[in-house]
Amino acid sequence: MYAIIRSGGKQYRVAEGQTVRVERDVLSSAKEDKVTFGDVLMIGGDQPKVGSPTVPGASVLATVLRESRGDKIIVFKKKNRKNHTKRAHGHRQDTVELRIDSITV
Repeated sequence: MYAIIRSGGKQYRVAEGQTVRVERDVLSSAKEDKVTFGDVLMIGGDQPKVGSPTVPGASVLATVLRESRGDKIIVFKKKNRKNHTKRAHGHRQDTVELRIDSITV
């Protein structure tokens, strides 16, 4: 069985026992804490259930494994103008690694 959850404006397909990296801006928890996701958009398997927008009564329970930062991305801006300079900025997104414990309907 799998579920599609929404966290931080993004959607993730998760199954029990899987590890997932989500943005830390949404989650504020310490290591070994339990996190419950109530925004379950779909439950898949033999009898799939699609929510409109969420499946009522469904939730996903996860455990925080560690907090880290993602890979660095370069944001580069350039215009072909006489008095415009090239600008480069870097960004690393804070992430949380979760282990999916259970999916309840």
